[in-house]
Amino acid sequence: MAFKKAVPVASVPDSPEKLFLDFPRRKIPDVLPHQGEIMRSYASNAVDDEDVALQLPTGSGKTLVGLLMAEWRRRKNNERIVFLCPTRQLVNQVVEQAEEKYGLTVLGFTGSARNYIPEQKARYRNADNIAVTTYSSLFNTNPFFDDADVLIFDDAHVAENYVASLWNVSVDRNNLAHQSLYTALKGVLKPIIDPMDFSRISGSGDHLSDAGSWVDKIPTPEFIRVHDEIVEVLDVYAEEAGLGYTWPQIRANLNACQLYISSQEILIRPIIPPTWTHKAFVDPKQRIYMSATLGEGGDLERLMGRHRITRLQVPDGWNRHGVGRRFFIFPGMSLQESEAVKLRDKLMLSAGRSLVLAPSEKMHDAICKNVSETLGFTVYSAKDIEESKKPFTSDDTAVAVVANRYDGIDFPGDECRLLFVEGLPKAMNIQERFLMSRMGALVLFNERIQTRVLQAIGRCTRSLEDYSAVVVSGEELPGYLADIKRRKYLYPELQAEIQFGVEQSKGASLDDISENFDVFLENGRDWEEVNQQIVSYRKDAKRNEFPALDDLSKAVRHEIDFQMRLWQGDFEAALECAEKVLSELKSPDLQGYRALWHYLAGSAAWLGANDGVPRLDVKSRMQFGLAKNAAKSVPWLVKLARYQTSENDDEQENRAVVMRQVERLEEILFKLGTIHDRKFASREKEILEGLRNEKYFEYAHKLLGEVLGFDSGKVESNGSPDPWWIADDICFVFEDHAGAEATSSLSVNKARQVASHPKWIKENVEGYSGDRILSILISPVNRADNDALPHLTDVSFWPLESFISWAESVLAIIRELRKTFVEPGDLAWRAEAAKILEDNRIDANSLYQDLNKCKASVALKMAV
Repeated sequence: MAFKKAVPVASVPDSPEKLFLDFPRRKIPDVLPHQGEIMRSYASNAVDDEDVALQLPTGSGKTLVGLLMAEWRRRKNNERIVFLCPTRQLVNQVVEQAEEKYGLTVLGFTGSARNYIPEQKARYRNADNIAVTTYSSLFNTNPFFDDADVLIFDDAHVAENYVASLWNVSVDRNNLAHQSLYTALKGVLKPIIDPMDFSRISGSGDHLSDAGSWVDKIPTPEFIRVHDEIVEVLDVYAEEAGLGYTWPQIRANLNACQLYISSQEILIRPIIPPTWTHKAFVDPKQRIYMSATLGEGGDLERLMGRHRITRLQVPDGWNRHGVGRRFFIFPGMSLQESEAVKLRDKLMLSAGRSLVLAPSEKMHDAICKNVSETLGFTVYSAKDIEESKKPFTSDDTAVAVVANRYDGIDFPGDECRLLFVEGLPKAMNIQERFLMSRMGALVLFNERIQTRVLQAIGRCTRSLEDYSAVVVSGEELPGYLADIKRRKYLYPELQAEIQFGVEQSKGASLDDISENFDVFLENGRDWEEVNQQIVSYRKDAKRNEFPALDDLSKAVRHEIDFQMRLWQGDFEAALECAEKVLSELKSPDLQGYRALWHYLAGSAAWLGANDGVPRLDVKSRMQFGLAKNAAKSVPWLVKLARYQTSENDDEQENRAVVMRQVERLEEILFKLGTIHDRKFASREKEILEGLRNEKYFEYAHKLLGEVLGFDSGKVESNGSPDPWWIADDICFVFEDHAGAEATSSLSVNKARQVASHPKWIKENVEGYSGDRILSILISPVNRADNDALPHLTDVSFWPLESFISWAESVLAIIRELRKTFVEPGDLAWRAEAAKILEDNRIDANSLYQDLNKCKASVALKMAV
């Protein structure tokens, strides 16, 4: 008989955690107390709320919680449930865990919807099984999962790029498919951006010291000037460039978007993703967000574009003890780079299996090559473990190297005891980078950055009994973890582990670290005794709350309303929403973010005035002026000068020049590292010794300009000058005559050469369009030939020994500034740095004034 027999409907318990006992194939006896508590809280308090967030820290078992809640609702209400993961690998991991660990059959959906198995599609639509798929399967223009009753977002704290991608038009200079479009957009932008910035987006201008990290935003009034041209260009190129799905999502709402540029990318996107326009996201009865942090400052609401999300906190005391034990190792605190590579090899040999998280494909390839050639281990990439991690976990001598992935890949227990985190970028897209580094709005991202860090370091500690060594390299992440000021915001267990790791890493030799790792790996009595130090540190540690969270939490609903009204083209209402945001941003820690919202308010008013509401013109000018005054340490806001009530005066422009110099100084100090003094000391030595050596003088001179925050350049060609330093419209172009005899006289040929340098700069330095060019002769001579003097009337003179002495004092000042520097975007540090540069007259404006007074025609006496 082929008839199917009906399966009896089983009774459903009153809370999800009780359902687990009905899974006969489960490999674990029961849920943990904290898991049961949060599920009971959900069933009692939030089952009917539209948006619910569950805080389940890394390693606390949120996958099981999410699946049990999904299965409970499916059985109780006969609902279609979609469980969303960031990547395909995580979809496969959840499906595997559900089947093999929890005894629950779920359906995995990856790849194109047209390739989904018909039977599985039917089972999902009939609510027979939970569907597990990627964020991209939901956030696209024609999602298969457009009929879900409940959406569960796993790792919601890393969702921003996945969610926002539906409304992002990102044009990558290095993507072959984008090159024609990138070139066309470059041409459209050329008239509205600074020539120096144009050279950055063109990939030319090798003299630009900050090109790799530089990011900018086109002010809305300028963006609208080229609105129609951008539409025309993208209409022609988008399909061919693979942007045929995302471009139509924002085409009619370009006024509601922001335009960002960097040396690698042109990005058009709304500041908050308009998820309310996507039916597959808004139509379900409920959205459940599982996150390692709930973002008490409204971060989750900003990520998801939702006004109000009910939060269910992790049970008290859970994070006091953390998940498993981590032994942090900071090689950069004691080892040179070559030694750090040897240490990596040695630890890998001891561990057998290890995981490496790399920040770029370039580093990924270099590590893979080194592991294969030096150790002979099998190397697994993210693609190799996408379907299953079993090939890796069953290999006793293997290294998994994963690029640009810090979330979700779990290797608990004996699967992996050694994790290398080779750097972690704080900003995951150029909008974030602009807001952090240019607008000084770091406070907005405190929780987001911390969560990314916690995700990265927790890949191999997934339960209380786990233990893993975490080797932290690079500049950004070691500096973040080792900084005492930041550490106080971490949970006590992690504070203690990091404190212990820092103490053990300082001054340790390669053999010391290797021996300590072996003791940790053995996990015997020796480690048990050492571990008490961490327990002791934990007792004294207290976690502080991030600043300004209350203000940010109150403001977020108005921020979302602002983007909604802007999207609708209701600019007057958008302005009102922006003003409500500003009324909530009271904390002094929000100086940069407040300035941003004055700018956004001004932009909305400007759009309204441009759209036929003339009374908004005054509001626009007022808000742009308030933006500039709200954060005087943000030079980007000076770009709004032409849209303010009065023109920017010389004093304000000069202030902007020094602040941009400070921005570049930040980037240099950050590249030289904050965790130790080695790289800065090496650069300092290179400059000081180079200036005393004729052979290396010009190179050291160029490096000195970079350390001072100038765009410093030098090329070798006939007639070219020696180094030049540029700060906006000010250019110092040098002739290094350091090898001359002090008793000699400056020749007419040398005089003509140095006098011609300003013309050379105008004709050859791409991006420089200023008119304040000062040609400077550095030389030990004190006389000039009679015929040389007429050529020196517009040339400044800097005696060699005086210049070297000045350079030494300048480096001492920068060294002192570095002691208080933490990261780019700190507005308080910027203000102090600008004051110190100006007080010591080493800012571009003061230097120009002082050197302009020292004319070579006066300083050099006529030769006898």
